[in-house]
Amino acid sequence: MARKTLAAAAALAAATSVIVMTPTVADASPPGTKDVTAVLFEWNYGSVAKECTNTLGPAGYGYVQVSPPAEHIQGSQWWTSYQPVSYKIAGRLGDRTSFQNMVNTCHAAGVKVVVDTVINHMSAGSGTGTGGSSYTKYNYPGLYSSYDFDDCTSLVSDYSDRWNVQHCELVGLADLDTGEEYVRKTIAGYMNDLLSLGADGFRIDAAKHIPAEDLANIKTRLTNPSVYWKQEVIYGAGEAVQPTEYTGNGDVQEFRYAYDLKRVFNNESLAYLKNYGEGWGYMSSSVAGVFVDNHDTERNGSTLNYKDGANYTLANVFMLAYPYGAPDINSGYEWSDADAGPPNNGVVNACWQDGWKCQHAWPEIIRMVAFRNAVRGESVTNWWDDGDDAIAFGRGAKGYVAINHESGTLTRTYQTSLPAGTYCNVQNNTSVTVNGSGQFTATLGSNTALAIYAGKSTC
Repeated sequence: MARKTLAAAAALAAATSVIVMTPTVADASPPGTKDVTAVLFEWNYGSVAKECTNTLGPAGYGYVQVSPPAEHIQGSQWWTSYQPVSYKIAGRLGDRTSFQNMVNTCHAAGVKVVVDTVINHMSAGSGTGTGGSSYTKYNYPGLYSSYDFDDCTSLVSDYSDRWNVQHCELVGLADLDTGEEYVRKTIAGYMNDLLSLGADGFRIDAAKHIPAEDLANIKTRLTNPSVYWKQEVIYGAGEAVQPTEYTGNGDVQEFRYAYDLKRVFNNESLAYLKNYGEGWGYMSSSVAGVFVDNHDTERNGSTLNYKDGANYTLANVFMLAYPYGAPDINSGYEWSDADAGPPNNGVVNACWQDGWKCQHAWPEIIRMVAFRNAVRGESVTNWWDDGDDAIAFGRGAKGYVAINHESGTLTRTYQTSLPAGTYCNVQNNTSVTVNGSGQFTATLGSNTALAIYAGKSTC
């Protein structure tokens, strides 16, 4: 969300009513056999297209998530992308043609496209947008007028008050009245335009600030009403709006997953992760979108980020190895100023140049995408831990992973359910031999991992 670093973290408090109904679940987890999404934050669409062909498709990523394509306010900061001024595809990252070409290219590489979609609000000021449109905070000629915004024009200030959260202005941004027929129809028109260009799904930015029933209504108006949705509804203890209210529309991002990974990897024991997910009180795995960090949390310090070295890398390895939720891999750029926009206006000439971090292509992370695809559908088996920071577990008879987060080297014999044979440890491209009893012996250095899976016998 735009400047969410300034907004309070959000919501999980059950809505009360006389009759409590369990929401129906719509299209849980990204459809298809590959559920990992590379979130190429603030990459321009030409660069995304090349990355789909060269890296994402070959690695087995199922999806790429792109930053908002709508025309937005001018400015160098990243959050300008989250203040739309029209629904034309005319932002910093590319025009309609480059967006269409990107979708076609990614599809040809076997990668589906999720669009980060800003429909809760418009801008906070006035001026001329990136596509030449003039606007003021409550007037967007040909699109919205003052009648289309909520009556509350003060800041969201009380997260224990549902009306305040869903009708007032998030960090001063003009809040659309999504209960209004015209607004619903107009938002659906924008999303249908993206669908006509081949978009395969949407991340709904600031979804907590839109009533779930409004989003459900908008979704019924789409040319593909069952399209994949991933909704941003941030958990906050004791708050009025809870993430589970939104599962009837599709997946919901489980922010607690990322918050707790930071605490465990930084200060606690990896052994605690044995029942991670529902065992920790999170939403059902089938409706949860998970991540180690995203563009907001890496900046506001609530999660790990690329500056955390091995803790960050191993947390991503764990996320991809463990069967909870549908994982996003955040891939952005170096920053010291939390507001700074993308290098080269979003043009990525090469990974690891000009400040582009390309976490999705880090060897330890990218090799786990194929691991996850190979072990899909298998539950955790053969869990082992040392009571502290060394863990290992299998995924049925299809894979096995070990993580040594201890300060010293670890050598031991692991029990798996894998068939006997030779496997490639994809973490460092060395061979591992599993005997007829399903055992292998390995040495792991401090802050390293091992991952083997059926079908990968040679490195």
